[in-house]
Amino acid sequence: MTSKEIELVKASWANVVPISNLAAELFYGKLFEIDPALKCLFPENLEEQGEKLMMMINTAVNGLDSLEQIVPAVKALGQRHVDYGVVDAHYDIVGEALIWTLGQGLGDRFTDEVKNAWLNTYTLLAGTMKDGAAEVDAA
Repeated sequence: MTSKEIELVKASWANVVPISNLAAELFYGKLFEIDPALKCLFPENLEEQGEKLMMMINTAVNGLDSLEQIVPAVKALGQRHVDYGVVDAHYDIVGEALIWTLGQGLGDRFTDEVKNAWLNTYTLLAGTMKDGAAEVDAA
């Protein structure tokens, strides 16, 4: 990731944080619209799950300046998601829901440049989680 991409992601995320509850609600609504079968992977009450999601994204965004420090935690997250039934294909659906949610939350501020920075960020983080999951599968 470039320093410009990191800057764009951090600045845009700062605009999402104040609406994080709404963003989580939008995210899960879109996720289940894309693939209703994913509902079984989540608890019925999504409020706490949404808070965890926003905290996880916040931690990842804040760690983009020092990726080497967050990679082990992101890999471990991918490893834990294997136990939840997450497979590689789910990451694409989550990415689609996330990018859509960011577009809804940021409106006109979700420029092509910001979108591309988020796509690169998500691709990197999801790839790291998949690597962690592959380690579990290989064991």
